[in-house]
Amino acid sequence: MKKLSKEKRNQLAAVALAILAVLGGIYFGLIRRQYASLETIHKAKRDADAKLVNIKKTITSTPGISKELGAASAAIGELESDMAAGDLYSWTFNTLRKFRQSYHVDIPEVGQPINGEVDLLPSFPYKQIRFTVSGSGYYHDLGHFIADFENNFPHVRLVNLMVEPMAGTDAGEKLMFRMDIVALVKPNPS
Repeated sequence: MKKLSKEKRNQLAAVALAILAVLGGIYFGLIRRQYASLETIHKAKRDADAKLVNIKKTITSTPGISKELGAASAAIGELESDMAAGDLYSWTFNTLRKFRQSYHVDIPEVGQPINGEVDLLPSFPYKQIRFTVSGSGYYHDLGHFIADFENNFPHVRLVNLMVEPMAGTDAGEKLMFRMDIVALVKPNPS
């Protein structure tokens, strides 16, 4: 380089800088974009591979899920078997009549069931009926009746229970009661 003139050295330096600028432009303009594009493709491939693994896992677990669905459907069917359906007044009257037979509780009045939406949970797939029952019985008999009724019918709740002593001289320790019964209604199969 010492033999070259100052003008030639400047030209050589300018050419070297121009070559570096072109190489830098090629790197930042083309090659770097390609690396970014390749990284995006690799990320999409990793996501697709993860999705594929998840799909394969779901496919292999399908028989187990089918068994769980069958068991859940059978359990729901069993629970729905004694739910209110069809003629609601008849269901109400017959259910109370059959259940009351083994208890010393007198239930002379069963109100007309009122059909409506479930007021306990929003967007619940069942409807409900509410009816009023009144009668009389001794304290322990009434307690056993209420506890056993709610235990035997998990889809039924007794609410607004009012108990008061029975008036009259021959009533003794008998109690008069009045309560509302809320029961779920089995949906019609469609």
